[in-house]
Amino acid sequence: MMTASSLSPDLLARFSAIVGDRHAIADGDEKTPYLIEERGLYQGRSPVILRPGTTDEVAAICKLATETRTPLVPQGGNTGLVGGQIPHHGEILLSLRRLDKVREVDPSSNTMICESGVILANAHVAAEKADRIFPLWLGSEGSCTIGGIAALSYGVARDLVLGLEVVLADGRILNGLSKLKKDNTGYDLRNLFIGAEGTLGIITAAVLKLMPKPRTVETAFVGLASPEAALKLLELSQSSAGPTLTSFELIADIAVQFALKHGPGLRAPLSDSHPWYVLMEISSPRDDARALIENTLEAAMEAGLVDDAVIAANLDQRQAFWTLREVISPAQKPEGGSIKHDVSVPVAAVPQFIADADAAVTKFIPGARVVAFGHLGDGNIHYNVSQPLDADKNAFVARWHEVNDVVHAIVRKHGGSISAEHGIGLLKRDELPRVKDPVALDLMRTLKRTLDPLNILNPGKVV
Repeated sequence: MMTASSLSPDLLARFSAIVGDRHAIADGDEKTPYLIEERGLYQGRSPVILRPGTTDEVAAICKLATETRTPLVPQGGNTGLVGGQIPHHGEILLSLRRLDKVREVDPSSNTMICESGVILANAHVAAEKADRIFPLWLGSEGSCTIGGIAALSYGVARDLVLGLEVVLADGRILNGLSKLKKDNTGYDLRNLFIGAEGTLGIITAAVLKLMPKPRTVETAFVGLASPEAALKLLELSQSSAGPTLTSFELIADIAVQFALKHGPGLRAPLSDSHPWYVLMEISSPRDDARALIENTLEAAMEAGLVDDAVIAANLDQRQAFWTLREVISPAQKPEGGSIKHDVSVPVAAVPQFIADADAAVTKFIPGARVVAFGHLGDGNIHYNVSQPLDADKNAFVARWHEVNDVVHAIVRKHGGSISAEHGIGLLKRDELPRVKDPVALDLMRTLKRTLDPLNILNPGKVV
């Protein structure tokens, strides 16, 4: 397989000609934003950044790459946190940001076809114009793209995709842009490519599920004593509100304090601090969301689950609640080194997982500050560990994999996953054999060899 140093000027010119010189970036300064991931853990190198504008151009690039055995690394919005989108060994980087068209919005089918470079925020705008919603909201929605990405009533991201268009390693185009909700004609190829991180094929477009806009939405910020109380509140809320409960975020007090300290203009939603908080939302097709959330919180207070709560009085206050939640991730940076974990465990196991992990981490690194928050409704916890006060940042971050080992051992104990949202990439690749069923891992490797026999698509990632 060719490396960056072995790519001849003539071959680079052939690749560049496919997209046009304007969209082939070879200048070092212009390449930099594509080669550094958000946390700065990885910095890659590439002889050229190719920015195709059509699926046919992606196909032509893959065909030439197969012909010349040239490795490619596909990249969406470069918001990944596990190094999967970075060319670590001088591969050609294939940026999909110019594939940014919303090809179709079909309100009758409640579907939308977006190219993989469509920014999530723009997908929301397109759905809104058709009086629909695309029910996936992320803190990075202003930069993350459809090809690179609330799990209660609406489901997780994988559940919101009906079909895909994928360019294979040899340049063939799989046209799977089906709107069908029922199709029992063989293997589910869609799910084969979702989450594969560009190692099996390059997703160029997707059919996304839309939902009718709710008639009423009510949002509450709740203070409570423990994750156990939050779990009971979740169960009560699901019983009382059913599918209209669309968000349920669990947040530790330290995460809120970081956000208030480093998020400009933010105010504490409640008058007093509480050990834990829940940000919950009810979205109803009727005019009953207010009554549902009030009744739910009243019952929770009577049961001793909730210590205090406030319901957003208007859209500005609702947005302030969500802004506080979204600021948590960047607010950890000013506090020094932060070792991240994107994990999931069975919902019922979340309180015990947090307790066990807290005990293990603080024993391993006394003074470590655990910043835990996440989507309690699907068991996905962002279990982040900030450095002790006055600790050396570099020395702390150097223990990244050691701390990972401690936390992931607790994840395995509770039957969880070491990657809930961010994937495997390079960061977790070597750990995958320890947590994945051996037969499943063998099947993954077999699929990789079958679909990408020359190993040109994102080599060295996932498997």
